[in-house]
Amino acid sequence: PSLSGKPIKSLVPPGKCQFTEEWTSAPLIERVSVSPSSSILRFGLPDKNQPLNLSTCACILMRATVEGEEVIRPYTPISTNAMKGCFDLLIKDYGETGKMSHYVCDTMNVNDSVEFKHIEFNVKIQAPFRQKKIVMLVGGTGVTPMIQALHAILGDAEAGNEVVMLYGNRVSNDILGKSMVDNWAKEYPEKLKLIHTLSEEPEDSEWKGRRGFIDRALIEETAPGPEVGDDLIFFVCGPPPMYNALCGARDDKEISGVLKDMGYKKEQVYKF
Repeated sequence: PSLSGKPIKSLVPPGKCQFTEEWTSAPLIERVSVSPSSSILRFGLPDKNQPLNLSTCACILMRATVEGEEVIRPYTPISTNAMKGCFDLLIKDYGETGKMSHYVCDTMNVNDSVEFKHIEFNVKIQAPFRQKKIVMLVGGTGVTPMIQALHAILGDAEAGNEVVMLYGNRVSNDILGKSMVDNWAKEYPEKLKLIHTLSEEPEDSEWKGRRGFIDRALIEETAPGPEVGDDLIFFVCGPPPMYNALCGARDDKEISGVLKDMGYKKEQVYKF
């Protein structure tokens, strides 16, 4: 259900999340495969009468013991605070190279538990977003915080934001959340312009959309220029090579790469 239906604005300020800075156990209630490599995992909450109460776009930390080793990874839920008693994560199984993702998507049994916590560092930019123009540069599972942002924007009739979402993936059968974001783009054309681009789609496939990576040419064609100033912000979320190419490493306060070369300022770029 978290990859279908209409956008829902259900904002909660930071500091209210059911998960605190202490690790808390939560059971896996259900796991549903949604693509050849990805699943939605539904976990139960400590208080079944309350929602997760996570602030916009924030992530939570998951901890599990995998093959005798403690593994911790951050994930952004795709469900909203309208859901009570449980929450949904969209996770891509990276096989043997992704210890946590392979464990929860393949090895872990329903009703088994992992641990979660939420720390202040995991709080991200908050809706409502003051910038009118928002450009989302998204790679693969980086779509999860963007789904949260879109819930807040499209689910609010009074929000004046206009979003351009450039969504890069490898192949057409593994675009996470494709039907939902496609439907939202059709239902809210004045608020959301969506462009897919695929980097490894077979040449003989039926894909009619763009091919290649998110690059300068695509950004120039679709995004407002740096002269828009304070009324523009880029949201960037994807794998490390994408950050490096477009805006510089995620933990680097400065920006580099394509966006800097195009004249954008660090104040116009938010790295998730």
